[in-house]
Order: sequence, then structure tokens, then C-alpha cells
Amino acid sequence: MAANVETLSALERRVSMSVPIQEIDRRVDERLKQLARNVKMPGFRPGKVPIKLVAQQYGTQVRSEVLGDAVQKAFSEVVKEANLKVAGYPRIEKRDGGDGQALEFSATFEIYPEVKLGDVASAAVERPQASVDDAAVDKTIEILRKQRIRYEPAARGAQDGDRVTVDFEGTIDGQPFGGNKAAGFAFVLGEGRMLPQFDAAARGMAAGESKRFELEFPADYHGKDVAGKKASFELAMKQVEAPRLPELDAEFAKSLGVADGDLGTMRAEVRANVEREVKKRVESLIRSQALQALLDSTPLDLPKSLVQEEAQRLAQAAAADLQARGLKVEQGRLDPAVFEASAKRRVALGLIIGELARAQGLQPKPEQVRALIEQEAQGYESPAEVVKWFYMQPQRLSEMEGLALEGNVVNWVLSKAKVVDKPVSFNELMESGA
Repeated sequence: MAANVETLSALERRVSMSVPIQEIDRRVDERLKQLARNVKMPGFRPGKVPIKLVAQQYGTQVRSEVLGDAVQKAFSEVVKEANLKVAGYPRIEKRDGGDGQALEFSATFEIYPEVKLGDVASAAVERPQASVDDAAVDKTIEILRKQRIRYEPAARGAQDGDRVTVDFEGTIDGQPFGGNKAAGFAFVLGEGRMLPQFDAAARGMAAGESKRFELEFPADYHGKDVAGKKASFELAMKQVEAPRLPELDAEFAKSLGVADGDLGTMRAEVRANVEREVKKRVESLIRSQALQALLDSTPLDLPKSLVQEEAQRLAQAAAADLQARGLKVEQGRLDPAVFEASAKRRVALGLIIGELARAQGLQPKPEQVRALIEQEAQGYESPAEVVKWFYMQPQRLSEMEGLALEGNVVNWVLSKAKVVDKPVSFNELMESGA
């Protein structure tokens, strides 16, 4: 067998291979003889089927398997000899020509780039400094109350914050359009779910009242068939319900998991949860900056195959998440191209972190992984059971090992970069999107 490696671009390579036909024929003959020992055919005892019949029945399949194995073996030997790290899967193609004594093939593939770690000493990382005071606890408790809001019938005109139930039907130039009507449709007035003109029409209406109003759809409305057009609506108010927040009492505390309903215990638990959330957000902001510093200091040519694989994986994960939320996702509806930017970032970081971990010995120790799992488990009612669950789930454990490695990498960056403490308010931190 002969082979050579061509450089097509910075990362793309092509291997040309020739596999002797005589060798293929010999291996096919050996495999058919092995097969003949056990193959069953009507009219013959096992092991007594003539080799010609076995070849007629299975020859094509066996030759294909032998040829595939031979090409794969040849490819593996070539890349090993050339010390190439193959990224993704090669594209194997048969080539014409040759002397008739061998089958000619080519394999086109990409290799992993050489990762030359940059210098992060000049990178600046802002470390948010935020505290959890009584006002932050009060705000969080108010959010928890709003999450448990109840609605009660109100014998008055609807106002912002009320939940209203309506029937409506709209037409454009006297003709119906897609989504033009609904019965028993409920929404909270003033939350922005409906167009402002629809909210304005419903505002002040009491149960049993009806009205007609005009509405102009915005030019950039998501429904292209009605965008920029004026519609006439018939609106009937069926029910108006006023919001009622739960009282800040023992029952409310119990609804948050405080068994004895003690408000002091409730505040302490809320504070502890908020402090954990603040810590997570601070760590997330620092991690994002540190990883960005690595990306900025270490430019890379990325294998397209790895980026495509990662984009496909992200699209599948997004589709699974939507389906888990009860949304129907049609096959192929999520285009992997939408996730290309995220895929490039993830692939680049994976290559850089891998090289940095090797060069600096940053692989996490078991106790680091354990500490991370225990920290994650603190947000659940039975932390010990959650810890056990992680160690019984190889995929989840692997994810935590990855996070621990990432944490070591971030700490390494922080030890080299310029870190500046930056005081931020609780509200600013919570609205940062970290």
C-alpha cells in the first residue's frame, strides 16, 4: 500500500491511498470461508453449503465490508505515520485510474489546529462587589408574593394588572384573517402581551360590556399577512379579575417550605438563597470575562467539521428543551446555522482550555468536583440525595468535572490578568443578565 498527504488549506488535508486488489480478494475469500462454516441455506446442512453459493448470496456485502475495513486501516496508518490529529470524519472517495492492480482512494479531512496560548497579562477583568441587604431580601420576597398571586372577580371596569377574559373577532376590509378571533381568551392587562391598542380598548370595560374598535398592526408585526394593515375588532368582556397578593404571614412562609411558618426563618432562608444567587452571578460575570480574555489572546483557525457538529448538537438541545416545555418542534425546524456563533465560541474554548489544562496541569482533583456538586445540591431540599444522584449519572458527573476544570482555568486567568474590584448594586447585578 502507498499513500501521501496533501495540504489543501491551513487545516484541510487529503490522503491518497491505494489498496492492492489481490489483498482484497484474499481477505474476501477468507471471510467467505469463515462464513460458510455457519451459514444456513435450505437443502444443506450447516457448514456444508458450497462456497460458490455463499459467495453468490453474501459476496457483495462481504467485499464491501472488507474494502471498508482496508481503507479505514490504511487511513489510520497514514495519519498515525504523519502524526496528524483528525478532527471530525474523513470524506472517502474512490479515484479512477491506476494500473489495475490496486484500488485508488482519497480521504479529505480536517486536522486540529495548533493551539499557541496567548498572554492574558494585559487583559482587564472587573470583579463585581455586591452585598445582600434587607432591601434586597424585601424585594425578593415581593417577587415571590407576585409569583403566587391570585385573581378574584371584580365588579368594576378593567384596569392594569387585572386578568381579563374576552371574546374577540377581527376583520380587515371585511374579511377574516389568521388568528382573528378567540373565545374565552385570558390575559393580564398592561403586561404587554397584547398590542397597546388592544389593551387600551379593554381598559375600563366591565364584565358583560362589548365594543367595536379599530387597530393598526405595526409594520414590523410578526404576522406578515397583517403587518401595517388596519383591522376592525368586536370585543366582548366576559370577566374581570383583580389581583390579590398573598398576605405576608405563616401560610405564605409555609408555601416557601418553612414547615413551622416562622417569618424570621423564612427571611433567613430567602437571604441565604439570594446570597447564593448573587455569588453565582458574580462568578458567572467573572468567568465570562476570563474566558473572553483567553479567546481574545489566542486566535485560532477552527475545523469546520467541529463547528458544524457543535452547532447541530446545540440545535438538538434547543429543540429538546422546547419540547420539554410543551412546545411542538417540527423536524429540522431549528436551523443549526443559527447556532454557528455559539458553536465557534464553544469549540474554540474547548481547544484552548484543553491545551491550557495540559500545559499548566489544571485538571480538577476529585475533591474539587465533590465541592462543586455539594454547592449545587444546596439549592434542593435533600442535598445528600442530590449528591448521590450526580455520582450515579456519568453524564452529569462529566459535566461537573468540566465545570471544575473551567473553574481552574478561570482562576489561572485571574492570577495573570489585571483584576479590578467594581462595586455594583443588588439591582444592577440582578439585571445584568449573568
